[in-house]
Amino acid sequence: MDTMQKMIKTAIEAALQAGYDIMQIYTDPKQDFGIEKKADNSPLTLADKAAHCRIMAYLEPLGYPVLSEEGRHLPYEERSQWESLWIVDPLDGTKEFIKKNGEFTVNIAFVRNQTPVLGVIYVPAKGVLYWGGAEGAFRADVACGEVFPDVEDIFQRASSMPFAGLGRDAYVVVASRSHMSIETQDFVDEMRRIHERVELISSGSSIKICMVAEGAADAYPRYAPTMEWDTAAGDAIARAAGCAVTDASTGNPLLYNKKDLFNPWFLVESGAK
Repeated sequence: MDTMQKMIKTAIEAALQAGYDIMQIYTDPKQDFGIEKKADNSPLTLADKAAHCRIMAYLEPLGYPVLSEEGRHLPYEERSQWESLWIVDPLDGTKEFIKKNGEFTVNIAFVRNQTPVLGVIYVPAKGVLYWGGAEGAFRADVACGEVFPDVEDIFQRASSMPFAGLGRDAYVVVASRSHMSIETQDFVDEMRRIHERVELISSGSSIKICMVAEGAADAYPRYAPTMEWDTAAGDAIARAAGCAVTDASTGNPLLYNKKDLFNPWFLVESGAK
């Protein structure tokens, strides 16, 4: 097993264990989630904190710096010296977690020279794991219960993305459940002028990028604010699946570990013709 495969294995183990910790809180009928408000007024729960601590325990021994939504964000003067780093969102879709609709994820990405080269996304409430890297993009169903899953077994039964033969007869646009915008609606209207049939699906968290990567959707336009940790893992997976993740204004690939950690508006498009 080469170094990158070991890193993927470690990232998957971290995501699965963080997902297990999240679900212990999510399914506890006595749990109020310990909801707090961060400086930007976004919610923070006990699950965010637990997942962050679990992931850091896996990633820190690997020797690369970690930029986590719930960690300490160092000044750009220091971060700019990082050629390689992990970018992590321990619980992407905290609002969906609080709503208890199951549409939240654990996001772990490895970035080299501002480009995401490895990504892992786990959807713990649905038991679905996605990952992508140099060898391609994959999906596997995972039962993360009392017994810790065997990652080697997961590798063996994973399915390569995008999936063939889905038999869709409509152009599918997936959009944010919590952040629909006028510009997104304009994109949908434009697609309706181009395609005979257009279907709009709403979803939370980074599941939307994975839907394009697996071929369940053709496009995910995001014309609303996101941070690098919201997209880095999905970006790596989408690229590995042959999709394009680009700045909506320039058409260039997204860059990571920037001075400003906000993403530009972007578009994820299927690589299928």
